[in-house]
Amino acid sequence: MNPFPKETFAFLNGIAAHNEKAWFDANRPLYEAGFVEPAKAFVAELGPRLRQISPTVQFEPKINGSLSRINRDIRFSKDKRPYKEHLDLWFWHGERRSWDMPGFWFSLTPQRVMLGIGMYRFDKDMLESFRQSVIHPRSGKALLAAVAEMKAKGDYWVGEKTRKRMPRGYETDPDRAEYLLYEGLTAGIELPVDIATQPDFVDRCVEHYANTWPVMRWLIAEVAN
Repeated sequence: MNPFPKETFAFLNGIAAHNEKAWFDANRPLYEAGFVEPAKAFVAELGPRLRQISPTVQFEPKINGSLSRINRDIRFSKDKRPYKEHLDLWFWHGERRSWDMPGFWFSLTPQRVMLGIGMYRFDKDMLESFRQSVIHPRSGKALLAAVAEMKAKGDYWVGEKTRKRMPRGYETDPDRAEYLLYEGLTAGIELPVDIATQPDFVDRCVEHYANTWPVMRWLIAEVAN
């Protein structure tokens, strides 16, 4: 059985072309068959495998659990399209589902698969903890080692470098000073979309998550503990 059947891509292509309530309501059976049910099954299979990498990771194979709602929050957005045009999954650390702790993330579009780890944006306290960990000789060098270990295993990228100028009051060795421009820390890889239809897709995902794990292990130990 393929993890994501042809109905998945029929729905994603359809909602991209007709991002409106009338089309969604008329195609709700396709939404259930191609979006909700395959995603729930995928989470149920992948979640226990991720616990072999990180025993404390949490997941729930349901909407508003690991499966994000397809509805967009348009209250304060200029973009008034009501629905997301991709499938997002989240496997988190901590007692409750939250973006405030590191996790494994997954995104599927008709064109690509993206998966990775980390946090897109630190809050004020965690940002300070991250910066202190970067400038500290032991933990700063451990971050470089984690990134090097990951990149030795594949074409993985590291984010989230959002600043253009160094924050005031922080100095460190040149080899890790760049990380002071980061206000989150993620790592991941982009894959061709046809991989999502292969029977070994879960195995491939587990391999990539294991390869990116050194960076999240550092993040949990040095910043989010």
